[in-house]
Amino acid sequence: MKIHDVIIIGAGVTGTAIARQLSRYKLDIAVLEKEEDLAFGVSKSNSGIIHPGTQNPVDSLKGRLCVQGNRLMRVIARELGVDFKEVGELIVVFREEDIAELQQIKEEAEKLGVPGLKIVRREWLRQHEPNLSPEAVAALYAPTAGIVSPYRLVYDLAENAVKNGAEFYTQHKVIAIAAMPAQSASASCFEITTTRAAFKSRYVINAAGLYADDVCAMVGINDVRITPRKGEEFILDKKKEHLTRHLLFPLPTKISKGILVIKTADGNPMIGPTAEDVSDKEDLSTTGAGFEKVLAGVRGMLPSINANDVIAYFAGLRPVAGHDFIIRHEAKVPGFITVAGIQSPGLTAAPAIAVFVERLLAEHGLRLKKKWLFHRYRQKTVHLFAIPFAKTRALIKKDRGYGDIVCRCEMVSAKEVRDAIKRGATTLDGIKFRTRAQAGRCHGSFCTTRLMKILAQEKGVPLTEITKKGKGSQVVREDRANA
Repeated sequence: MKIHDVIIIGAGVTGTAIARQLSRYKLDIAVLEKEEDLAFGVSKSNSGIIHPGTQNPVDSLKGRLCVQGNRLMRVIARELGVDFKEVGELIVVFREEDIAELQQIKEEAEKLGVPGLKIVRREWLRQHEPNLSPEAVAALYAPTAGIVSPYRLVYDLAENAVKNGAEFYTQHKVIAIAAMPAQSASASCFEITTTRAAFKSRYVINAAGLYADDVCAMVGINDVRITPRKGEEFILDKKKEHLTRHLLFPLPTKISKGILVIKTADGNPMIGPTAEDVSDKEDLSTTGAGFEKVLAGVRGMLPSINANDVIAYFAGLRPVAGHDFIIRHEAKVPGFITVAGIQSPGLTAAPAIAVFVERLLAEHGLRLKKKWLFHRYRQKTVHLFAIPFAKTRALIKKDRGYGDIVCRCEMVSAKEVRDAIKRGATTLDGIKFRTRAQAGRCHGSFCTTRLMKILAQEKGVPLTEITKKGKGSQVVREDRANA
C-alpha cells in the first residue's frame, strides 16, 4: 500500500487551505472527505465574512490567527482569483453608555494588530450608512473586514492544491485509524480505513469539523468535545443588494457576535445568525421562532427590512470546542495533529491555520522541501453575474454557450454549468455552490430540469441518478411499475 506523507481528514475551508499550503512542498498529500463534494459540511453554511479581528480575546489563538488570516486572504484572493471584497464593518450601539464598550473592543483589537479602527458618531453614520436606524449613536468602524463566497473559496483552494499534486477523495468517511507504534513523529505510520478504501500515511491532520472529536477518539484522544452551535440565517432578495454599505454588527454577547446584517459576495444580503447549542450534529432545521428573533434583531438596526424581503432560510452548525481553537500535535500519538473547534472566525483564519499546521509538522519531523515549481496562480472563474454586459458579449462571440442562459435569476449560462461539472460538480448542490444556479428567488423552479439534463449528459448517467447532494437525495425516481 502506498504511504502518503500527509493525510488530511476533512475538505472544508480548513482542510483545503492546509492542503494548498502543504502542496508547496515535495510531499505526497491526500484529503479524505465523507461527503459527495467539498464544502458540503460546515463550510457550506458559512456567512462568508472575512473578519478584521475586532471581537476576539487578545490572548487567544483565534484572535491572532484571525488578524493574520485577514492579511493572507488578500494574497490568496490575488493568486487564486477569489471574489474577495473589502467592505468594512460597523459594530453599532444605541446608547451613549455603550460607547465605553466600543472603546474597549477597539483597544483590544489594536493590541492584536487590527489596523484603521475608529469610533464614528451619528453624522458619519448618516453619511456612510443612510439606511441605518436614526437611533444609532455610534459605531466602531473596522475598514479591513471583507466578504467572499465561502464555497467558491474552498473549490479554488482545492483546485490549486490538485494542480500542485494533492489528491482528493470524496465519499470516503473515515471509520477507523490505527496508529503504528513509533518513537517519534518522523517514524510514525497510520492506517486509515474509510467506507471505500484503506490508506497509509506518516502524518494525519484531523480537520473534520463537527466530527473532529469522533476522529480524535479513533486514536485514543478523548479530551476534545465538539458541541454543535446552530445558527439560523435568512437570505434577502438581490434587489436589496445595496441595503447597506458595510457589515453591520451589534455589540457581541458571550457566545455570539450577535444578529448581523451581512453583505455577501453574491449580492444577496443575509440576516442572522441565531446561536443555539444543540446535541444533534445533523440538525439543520429552521424555525419560526428563529426567524422572528432574527427579524426583530435586525430591524433594530435597519427598520426598513421586512419578512417579504426574505427568499431563503437555512441553518448551519458551528463546531464549538470551548472558547478557542484547538490546534496541536498530539504527543501521545506522534504524527497526529488536531485542528478542532474551528468556529467563527475560522473562515478568516483558515490561511493562517494552514501556516500554523505547516510549522507544527516541521517541528515534529516532517521534512519540508520546496518544489522547484509551485503553481501559485489560478485563472479566475467566469461568472456572468459578476461582469459587465460588454464582457459578456465578448465571451459569447468566443463561445455561444455563454449566451445560453440556464438560470435567469442569477444569470448563469450553460457554459458555466458545464465548466462547473468539469471542475468536479457531481450534484445539483455542487453546481449551485460553484455557479449560483438555483440560488435566486425562484429556487430553481425554472432551471433545475435543464441543470439535470446537462449534468446527466456530461456525466453519462440517466436522470434517475442525478441527486441534490449525494446518495439518498435523488430528484427523479424511476417508475417501478413500468420498469
